[in-house]
Amino acid sequence: MKRIIFATKNKGKIKEIQAVLGDSYEVVAMEEAGIDTEIDETGTTFEENAAIKAETVMKLCGETVLADDSGLEIDYLNGEPGIYSARYMGHDTSYDIKNQNLIDRLKGVPEEKRTARFVCAIAAAFPDKPTVVVRGTMEGIIGYKIKGENGFGYDPIFFLPEYGMTSAELSPDEKNRISHRGKALRAMKQRLDEME
Repeated sequence: MKRIIFATKNKGKIKEIQAVLGDSYEVVAMEEAGIDTEIDETGTTFEENAAIKAETVMKLCGETVLADDSGLEIDYLNGEPGIYSARYMGHDTSYDIKNQNLIDRLKGVPEEKRTARFVCAIAAAFPDKPTVVVRGTMEGIIGYKIKGENGFGYDPIFFLPEYGMTSAELSPDEKNRISHRGKALRAMKQRLDEME
């Protein structure tokens, strides 16, 4: 079983990643690997930020490291909040407030102009090979109200017309199957398996 360090402190994310990567990989969080560092996300794209995180941690531990960067892009708002999704309106602002702000900013905007997507870029940094980056997206629209308890972040305002619900109303299994992170993880697993 190949050990991979994932550059995150989020334990929920580790479970999700382990579920997709399966039994051939052991996914370990940064702190479990004894790494505690703050990483400046200075990139201008999700891909650049994911690579910065993965390469920073890989240089500290000398092992294979995965990192992701993800967020919400709203077309009508010129791609906002984009790479600043986590920091939008300040780190300490609750997502209820962030979500309501985005709904308010889209007041009166018709459904066909409310298009948006969740984006997830995942980078793999290796001690002996060039960094690999993949991207997954989930398309939808911004809903008119906050709905659903299953997701986190912007899930309660991200409406999926083909399901008739927000991504916060999907079951965790269903969400993993169609989500931006699920798609990016499966693409990364394919790349890792090809390198074995």
